[in-house]
Amino acid sequence: MPKPRALVIGGSVGGLFAAHLLRLAGWDIAVFERARGDLGDRGTGIGTRAELFAVMRRIGIAVDLASIGVNVQGRTGLGADGTVVHELSMPAVNSAWSRVWRPLRAALPGGSFHGGMTLTRIEHDADGVTAHFADGTSVEGELLVAADGLHSIVCMQLWPGAGPQYAGYVAWRGVVEQGAVAPELQELLFDRMVFGCPAGELFLSLPMPGPDDGPLRGNRRCHFVWFRPVAEEALPSLCTDASGRAHGISIPPPLIRPELIAALRRDADALLAPQLAASVKATGQTILQPIFDVESPAIACGRVALLGDAAFVARPHVATGVMKAGMDAACLADSLAATKNLPSGLAAYDAERRPYGRWLVERGRHIGATAMARDLPFQQRIETLMREYGAAGVVRDQPIAARLSG
Repeated sequence: MPKPRALVIGGSVGGLFAAHLLRLAGWDIAVFERARGDLGDRGTGIGTRAELFAVMRRIGIAVDLASIGVNVQGRTGLGADGTVVHELSMPAVNSAWSRVWRPLRAALPGGSFHGGMTLTRIEHDADGVTAHFADGTSVEGELLVAADGLHSIVCMQLWPGAGPQYAGYVAWRGVVEQGAVAPELQELLFDRMVFGCPAGELFLSLPMPGPDDGPLRGNRRCHFVWFRPVAEEALPSLCTDASGRAHGISIPPPLIRPELIAALRRDADALLAPQLAASVKATGQTILQPIFDVESPAIACGRVALLGDAAFVARPHVATGVMKAGMDAACLADSLAATKNLPSGLAAYDAERRPYGRWLVERGRHIGATAMARDLPFQQRIETLMREYGAAGVVRDQPIAARLSG
């Protein structure tokens, strides 16, 4: 008897988690990714937890500290003059997005991953689901998993009013190589999570593993994130390149106008601790990321399941995006395996994961409000953020966590 077929839209980590776990549960899987080529060079640093490692081990991917990340000794808060104003002992393991994506991609069976496939629309009824792509291809299956991210085509088709909602600020990001900063700064920037809190803004520096190949293999990196308020009407200007071409509300990093990078570096000197300003000036490629919230009214509809950022996008302050995608995928596979009835399985998935997604979005908004506040005393704000940032992402996630550990 042929296996039921699952069409996975999106080849980032969420889609790959879903593909592996559904395959283990007896599904034939096919993954369709819009981009062409290797995605392994995308993404920056990520936080990790035991639940993420448990999902990877369940798939059959061995993980240890040497392969997945680096130890972070604790958290340090700096004043604008560079003095230490607060410290917390919160050991952690930080990784890089590529350290999760690459082994997931390598472990997929040959022929199951299809790049350069841009979804245009879906059709689904009681008998099956069909995905239609920009090249004219149509593919049929029994289940469609939408893991197509923040601007999910599937989510927007199912619920046109559930698109991304701008949070009122952007993140400027960059990755700094270990040899690009002075030796006296390396212990701070490459061993600890460092916070800076200019009025109404938040700066973070987070250690992450270096490249897993090439001449810099084994070196550490640090990843900085600088959250800064930007009015929504100003986003198109930020996302216009030097030739005058407007890119909407996002822009490829190489096309960011040089004068914007120069202004960011001047602001770093004026507003940040010298140690943090040094990392802004040492990065080779600056990235602009407008911050959005996404709340889907449901994460299952007919024969369609939404997963990861296609279902909910919480602000980066919760630091759980990759882990949440893995746990969504595990819950989906478990819910479908527990019943022979697809609608019942999808309803169980929705009932378990949707409340957590909604809570996570609210959690991100709460931390974001503190991060961008101008009316809180500096010491109160930095101590609160150092304690709460990314620290509660799994508190409400105990059912699936218990199954993974068991």
